[in-house]
Amino acid sequence: MTKHSFEFKKKVVLEYLNGEGGTPYLSTKYGLGSNSQLRKWINAYKEFGDAGLMRSRKKEYYSFDYKLHVVELYLTSEVSYQELAIQEGINNPALICNWVNRFQVAGLDALRPHKKGRRKTLEKTNSKDVTQLTKDFTVDTSMEHVRELEDELLKLRIENAFLKELRRLRLEDEAKTRDLLGSSTVSEDNSN
Repeated sequence: MTKHSFEFKKKVVLEYLNGEGGTPYLSTKYGLGSNSQLRKWINAYKEFGDAGLMRSRKKEYYSFDYKLHVVELYLTSEVSYQELAIQEGINNPALICNWVNRFQVAGLDALRPHKKGRRKTLEKTNSKDVTQLTKDFTVDTSMEHVRELEDELLKLRIENAFLKELRRLRLEDEAKTRDLLGSSTVSEDNSN
């Protein structure tokens, strides 16, 4: 996405406001791609003046209550993201779209602030807990259980070998079919 300077945006917006062309003409003239970007600039300029065209360098943080308020406003009214952003003084309508989508997917919790950074993958365990776990854990080593496991392993090995052989035969069959089709098209070409 191309970032345009404040001076460029203001120049294009003023040309529009002075009647020097419509949004499709000016968008084409200045290579903006679509005229929706220009319409956003025009609306922001009409509402906030020069400040509406300046890119904010500071990161805005919105409270949970405010996000919920904006989402409810959007869902209960028939205004666009752009109109609501202007009404609420938010310079990025896509932010409202993001909040609404997250709210619809995950509910209220999606709007709550989350901790930044990595989650701890391993919890520190107490050595007493580890010894207690090892005492409680017993392994069935009876001969009957071992035989059941060996039988199951043998069945799985046979099944695996069967599937591998089936795959090999299918690939061979496909190769023969390709060879037959290839030789038949060559012989047709020679007969013409």
